[in-house]
Amino acid sequence: MKHQSKLNSEQQQQQAAEHQTQAKTALEFQTAEELLRYDAANTPVPGGIARRLQESAASLPQPGRPWWKRWFKGA
Repeated sequence: MKHQSKLNSEQQQQQAAEHQTQAKTALEFQTAEELLRYDAANTPVPGGIARRLQESAASLPQPGRPWWKRWFKGA
């Protein structure tokens, strides 16, 4: 009896793995931008690259005020 329950759990694990694989291949995106956003959200950035990116971005100037804030002068 234990042998059958073990076999069933192994089959369930295989089915779950197959389902996950199928789910990953079934994704469709309407635009390339959606694909890039999905990829960016699901791809971890290596620590060394993240650190170097933060260091290089720190020297960039801050963006200016939006046109509408300048136009309304923050009112």
